[in-house]
Amino acid sequence: MKDRGEIMKPSLSVKLWSALPTPLDDKLRVDGSAVDRMIKDAVEEGMTGVFLAGTCGEGPWLQDEERIRLIEHAVVAAAGKLEIAAQVTDNSVPRVLDNIARASEAGATLAIMATPSNYMNPTGDRMVALFSDVARNSPLPLGIYDLGKHRPVAIPQDRLQEIYHLPNVQMVKDSSSCPERRAMALAARELRPELQLFNGNEFKFIEYLEAGYDGCVFGGAIAVPAEMRRIVACFQAGEIEEAQGLQDEMVRVLYGIYGGEKIECWLTGLKYHLVRRGLFTSTTSFLGYPLTDSCRAFIDADVALRHRNIEQQTG
Repeated sequence: MKDRGEIMKPSLSVKLWSALPTPLDDKLRVDGSAVDRMIKDAVEEGMTGVFLAGTCGEGPWLQDEERIRLIEHAVVAAAGKLEIAAQVTDNSVPRVLDNIARASEAGATLAIMATPSNYMNPTGDRMVALFSDVARNSPLPLGIYDLGKHRPVAIPQDRLQEIYHLPNVQMVKDSSSCPERRAMALAARELRPELQLFNGNEFKFIEYLEAGYDGCVFGGAIAVPAEMRRIVACFQAGEIEEAQGLQDEMVRVLYGIYGGEKIECWLTGLKYHLVRRGLFTSTTSFLGYPLTDSCRAFIDADVALRHRNIEQQTG
C-alpha cells in the first residue's frame, strides 16, 4: 500500500464533505481564529463542502449568536471555495425557518434539517408536514439529515420518499446505517436524479459507494482526508481489495482517535487531534467526553506520523 500521506484526488463525481467540530474557548464561545484555520485546511484537503453545527459541531448546544458567528467565520475563510451547510433543526416550522433565515444572512448555501430531538405527537403525517412546510418556505435549498433509529424521533421509513420528493430538498445525509432506509433514498433518486445522497457513516464508506451514493459527510473527515481520497481513487480504479484495506486502516485510525470501538473519547479525542495539528487551541466542548491516556498516546503518535509524511513530501 502507498504512504498514508500521499495525495490522490478523487474525481468530481464523488463529493467529500466534512461535518466539522466547532472550536470553542474556555467560555464555550466560538474560537474564530481556529474556525479560519479549520476551513482553510478543508479547502487544502480538497473537500467539496462543510457541514456546520451538526451533532459533531455541537449545534444543538451553541447559543444562537455563536452559531451565526461560526457560519460567518466559515464563509469568509472559505472565500467561495466550499459549499457551506448549516444545521437548522428545531421543534417547530417557525423556529426552523427563523434558523434558516439567519443562516442564509450569514452566508450559508444549504440548510440541513434532522428530526427534532424533542417533538410531541410525532405521527407520520405531522412529520411529513413539518418537513414539507419548511421545504416550501425555505430561502435555502434543504438537506435532510436522516439518523434513523439513532434519533429519539425518526421519520417513519414508509414516509421517507414523500420527504425526499419535495422540490426544494437537494440532498440527504444518511447516517441511519439502515439498508432499508438506504434503499428508500436510492429509489427517491431514481425519480429525482438531482437529489444528492451522502453517507454519514465513516465506518461503512465503501458499502455506500458501492450502493451508488454521491459522496459522504463525515464527522471524522477532518482527521482522515488523505485516507478518504485514496479510498475513492482506488474504488474508482476498480481496485476494490486495496480500497477495502485502506478503509480498514482508516477505521483503525478513527477508532484510535475516538478512544476505541466504544467511542469512549469521541469529540474530545477528535478535538485533541486538531489541537496537536495546530488547528484548534482547546479541547473544550459542551459534552465532556474524557481523554484517556491510551487515546492521547495514539493521537500523539498519529500526528507525529502525519508530520513526518508531510516533511517527506515537501523535502
